[in-house]
Amino acid sequence: MSLVYQCEKNITVHIDQKRFEQVMINLLDNALKYADQGSTVSIDARAKKNNIVIIVSDAGRGIPEEDLPHIFERFYRVDKSRSRTSGGTGLGLAIAKKIVEAHGGSIYAASEYGKGTNMIITLPEG
Repeated sequence: MSLVYQCEKNITVHIDQKRFEQVMINLLDNALKYADQGSTVSIDARAKKNNIVIIVSDAGRGIPEEDLPHIFERFYRVDKSRSRTSGGTGLGLAIAKKIVEAHGGSIYAASEYGKGTNMIITLPEG
């Protein structure tokens, strides 16, 4: 598996670095966990209309359409067979959403089951 990072030069965003690091670790952990072996996980950051858009993408199994509206809910897990001991508490994306929103931003997922997921964060530039 490979990790590709692309970031526009000279973009600025004011964030609590420690808390935002928690967001990125969670998104990357999920992407790496669900990406197909031998595929690429990518991070892309760029300025767009007074915002910074960060996209974490994987080419994994994707998220079923019926689960997408719920993935940012506390304790929600797409894979119901996973237990806390085998991976996660179902809190990671809920926490990530709270942190992003506390920074004046938004986060959502675009996914096609069987093809992968894009986690898209938008933050105010500056």
